[in-house]
Order: sequence, then C-alpha cells, then structure tokens
Amino acid sequence: MTSRIWLTVFLLSPALMVAAILYSIRSPDPSRGPSIGAGAANTGGANAIGELLAGHKATYNAQAEAQRESIAGDQPATDRKLAQPEELPQGFIVIVEDKAKRASEASPIYFASSINGWNPRDEKFRLTAQSDGKWRIILPQKSGGGLIEFKLTRGSWALEELDADLKTIPNRYFPKVDISKLQPGEQPRVELVVPAWGDQRAQDPALQAKDPYRHLKVTGTVRRVEVRGGSGGAERMARDCLVWLPPGYDDPQNAARTYPVIYLQDGQNLFEKMPGTPAEWNVDETASKLIAAGEIQPVIIVGIPNSEGTRISEYLPAAALPNVSVAGSRYIEFLTSEVMPRINRLFRVKTAPEHTGIGGASLGAAIALHGINTRPEVFGLLLAESLPLTAGDAAAWDTYISELKAFPTRAFIGIGGHELGKDPANAQKNQALVEASKRFDSLLAKAGLDKSRRLMVIGEEDEHNEIAWSKRLPDALRFLFPPSMSDSAK
Repeated sequence: MTSRIWLTVFLLSPALMVAAILYSIRSPDPSRGPSIGAGAANTGGANAIGELLAGHKATYNAQAEAQRESIAGDQPATDRKLAQPEELPQGFIVIVEDKAKRASEASPIYFASSINGWNPRDEKFRLTAQSDGKWRIILPQKSGGGLIEFKLTRGSWALEELDADLKTIPNRYFPKVDISKLQPGEQPRVELVVPAWGDQRAQDPALQAKDPYRHLKVTGTVRRVEVRGGSGGAERMARDCLVWLPPGYDDPQNAARTYPVIYLQDGQNLFEKMPGTPAEWNVDETASKLIAAGEIQPVIIVGIPNSEGTRISEYLPAAALPNVSVAGSRYIEFLTSEVMPRINRLFRVKTAPEHTGIGGASLGAAIALHGINTRPEVFGLLLAESLPLTAGDAAAWDTYISELKAFPTRAFIGIGGHELGKDPANAQKNQALVEASKRFDSLLAKAGLDKSRRLMVIGEEDEHNEIAWSKRLPDALRFLFPPSMSDSAK
C-alpha cells in the first residue's frame, strides 16, 4: 500500500511542479512596473489650447473618453502580450480602407493627430496608395510615450472622415496589438476603415465657405486680392486677402485721400461666421458704426486668411510648441514682400509705421507681435488678442518676450479671464495666462509706452473665441485709430 502511494506521488510530481511555476507567473508582483502599454493615461492627447491654436478643436464625447481609459488602463496579467503600437520601438503600419472610394492621388489621405499639431494636410503624414486600393503609412514609436489621438482627412477639416451616417466621429485611438504574434523587429499592421468623408454631405457649409468666388455677406465694401506664398509648407499657396474699405472710399471728393491700414490674421473669421467657429469678429459692422459715429478715423482693414494646415507653423515665432517648425519670420517676409506691396499699389494707404497696424488673436497675435519686433520700420500699431504665452513651453515664450528688440508705437492687449474655458479645473491655467499678459503689459511700460500708448483689457468672463475678440474690438479700434490722428499726412 505504501509503495503504491509513493508511486502515485512520483508520477504526479511533474504536474505539481508545472502548476507551481504557472501560479508563480500568474501572481502579480507589486514591485514590478506597469506592463507594456499600461499607465499611459492621456499624456498623448492634444490639450485644449493646442487644438484651438491649430484651428481644430478635437471632438470629445463620453464614448471616446471611455475608449481612451480602456486603452490606457492597466492590463490584466493574462493580457500582457497586448501593447499599444505607438510604444513599439520598431514602429507600426497603418492600413486604411476608403469605403467611399473618394481618396485619390489628387485628393490623398492624411494623418492628422496630436503628434503633428492636428495639421490636416501635413505632407510628412501623407498616406500612400496601394495596388489593392487601400492606403498605408508607417509610423515610428511615439517620442515620450503615451497615446496618439488622431483623425484621417483628405487635406482639410472640411474633408475629414465621417461615420456611415455622415456624422463627425470622436478622435480615434489605436487599438492594442498582440506582440506575441510578432517576429523580432516586425512591424504590426493596424487596419482602419473610413465609411465616408466630409464632401459627401450635401451642401456642406464648410465646403461652400471655401468657394473663392462666392458672394460675401458683409457690411460695406470688401474686395478680394489674390496673393501667393506663405511659409511652413504654404510657400506655393494662393489665397485671397479680403480688403474692407471705409465708407466714402470711392467717392470723388476722397480720390486723393489716404487711409491708415491694419493687417489682421485669420482673415476668414473677420467678416463672416465660418463653419466650426462660434462667431465672427464683426469687423465690418463694428468699423462702420465707429466711423459713422466719429469715434475712429476711416481705416482700411486687410484680412489675410490663414493657411489652415500650416497655420501653426506660419504663425509661430518661437520654438514653444512640440513637433511644430518655427516659420514665423518667413511669414513676416511674405507679408511685407508679397501682401503689402500689392495692397499699396491697389489702395490708397498711409505707409508710415504710425499708421500701419498688424494684429490677430491667439497665434495670430503672436505673429503680429513678431512683425512689430522684426519690422518696426513697417508696423507701428499692435492689436494682440489672447496671446498664447503659456501654451506648450511657457519658458520658451518668456524667453522670446524678454528678448524683444522693438516695440509698437501704440499697443492694444486683450485677454479673457477664462481663456481655457470655465471648468474649475482650468482656473490655475487661466490665471497663469492672465498673469503672463500682465507681465507683457509691464514690459511695454518699461519700454516707454505710457498709458496713452498702451491699453490692456481683461474680459473677466471671456473665453478663447471670436465672441470675446468681437466684444473687445471696439475698444481696440478706438485706441489704435482715434480721430485725432486722421489728419496726419503719410
């Protein structure tokens, strides 16, 4: 009997040893770090101010947030063979099936994401057509770790991917891949499907707004002037400047009269409400009323449309935003060598810097400031709304501001108390942005601009949008173009 028991134990011992080993592997060790792909949280997501600066506010809904939390959360021990593709050192391949068959070599697919400033037409992230009709791109490991948020476009946000019901989709995240099935160094394939695109929406207002020959619904007279060039990838771009002329400009009695001028960035949003924006600047209505009331001198207002996909790069004067090339100086060169000479030939503008303004909002304000700093002999008046002095690398902005070499003759600075929104979680960031603007105002004071030459307006309840910029515009125009300056010659 005893011999049989020992024989049974002897025969079962290998199985017992295997079970013990499996149990030790399965048991979590609290001293170990997170497994591959775990713990990324939302570090890869585009922040709100970044998306605003990029001209694209990423879509949010509860389903997308749940997806992100699911992807980013710690994995069960049994799923540790799964990993986020953007965390793999060998990179990965993205394959896209265009169900609508709208993509072509003339209208290719682009990868717009949190790693390229949400640029909808970034040539570095252009997909390549395959012989099977699908499209592909190889993406490297994400620097710094974290998830990538993304969408697919065909070159603009008017042509972004949609769901089968032609509705806007939430930002995408890459699904995990099974790394146990990969050979050493093998790049996994992530396959995606695009059911539809923005141009499948009947009478899409975003597409209508891009028609260069459409009728403009504005107060007063606006004339189009085509210019070519730009920076940061828009060097070959053609765009129409929108030139608003003050009342009476074409009257015979004013044939010899010259006018001050201001060049405003993001010209699409000055005179009309564009799709995807909450409002317009109401430049035409505001200027018309102020001139009629004698509160400002008649002024010519030139709106320069942004380049959409390369907007951030064009308007960026300092290396403050990650993965974005700094092309602001080249943009100012385009403005002074291409845009302004055409305007000067076609319209009766005063050319002295004290009668020449430059302005904008957000990064448009940053590039306006750069115009003053680099070409003070050209620009003397500054209209700076919502300067993004804490976006990205705040220290880089501080350095840029501290190294300014030239200052305006007159400056209007506008900022909202809730630039990043009214969520209490953003209170500290909102205050930091206001304080940064106050420091800039103090710098102007030290540079010799007393209260008669600078004005700062803080809209305590204002956010980072056209509604706020429109509300503060009357104060800006009154300050920069008072009637008392209207009788100066050039």
